Amino acid sequence: MGSRVWLGELRLLVGFEQNRTSHGEKIISALGALLGIMAVAAVSGGMHQLGLLDAAAGYLVVMSIGASAVLLFAVPQGALSQPWPLLAGHLLSAFIGVTCFQLFQDTLWSAALAVGLAIGAMHYCRCIHPPGGATALTAVLGGTQVHELGYFYLLVPILLNVLVILLAAIAFNSLFAWRRYPAHLARKHKVARMSQPPNRQFELTQEDFSAAMQELDSYVDITAEGLTELLELAKQHAEKNITHPAEIVAGKFYSNGKLGRLWSVRQVVDESTDVRPANDKIIFKVVAGDQSYITDICLRDEFRQWARFEVEKRDNRWVKLVSEG
Repeated sequence: MGSRVWLGELRLLVGFEQNRTSHGEKIISALGALLGIMAVAAVSGGMHQLGLLDAAAGYLVVMSIGASAVLLFAVPQGALSQPWPLLAGHLLSAFIGVTCFQLFQDTLWSAALAVGLAIGAMHYCRCIHPPGGATALTAVLGGTQVHELGYFYLLVPILLNVLVILLAAIAFNSLFAWRRYPAHLARKHKVARMSQPPNRQFELTQEDFSAAMQELDSYVDITAEGLTELLELAKQHAEKNITHPAEIVAGKFYSNGKLGRLWSVRQVVDESTDVRPANDKIIFKVVAGDQSYITDICLRDEFRQWARFEVEKRDNRWVKLVSEG
């Protein structure tokens, strides 16, 4: 059991989380990236044929845009994937990279400076786009073909290829209503089909989320609007079943229904046959969330008060089972 706890801690430490996207979504993401990069490569090849872009430099840039393809097609609703971060992140980083090379030439110092300044600039300009770091680095260490472009590097191939991948993302993701890009289009579609929530005694607001994200003081790849939308859907889902389980049965899985680090799923491993409440105990194992892989014992009534609802694992995620009647 000690080794399982250690493995659970290691999984959390390295950030190995469960991927809850469907197989169809994964295939769509891969196909979109394939088509997007084919379009960028075709444009780069065309520019080479026209004598406007050296082939070697073009392929270096495709590597940078390839990182953008991961965001635009695998995480089209992410904050880092939106048009402003894509466009401004690449162009601003390219400008900084070229400037660092012009001042300090292609040294490790100038390369490090270019990436550092690019990250700082993207932060302040609200356009953080991780592939921008690669664009800045390429401007310094890309070799003679890239250096000869000078500031023309911003227009051809950077701006040209960014526009191609942007148009490809808009066109491809528009084929799927839930993936419409930019994220604002998908959000409008989702809001239109969301039912009006009932009156609640307590509501978390947009302002609450903005304040919480500021207090966290760390960049999160989700907008405040996306987070509130996600919570609203979760609250509507939770209101379908707010009672505790009527029975606690051996072999079943139960969730405490909490969020974030407090969330936990337990499996009832064994139970006593004593009908007296003071002696009616169960043995449970934590199978997901807080205190994973811990085994403990408690009274059945205590477990029932902890449990919000029964769950089961489907497609590598935990799903709430709605009680009948």
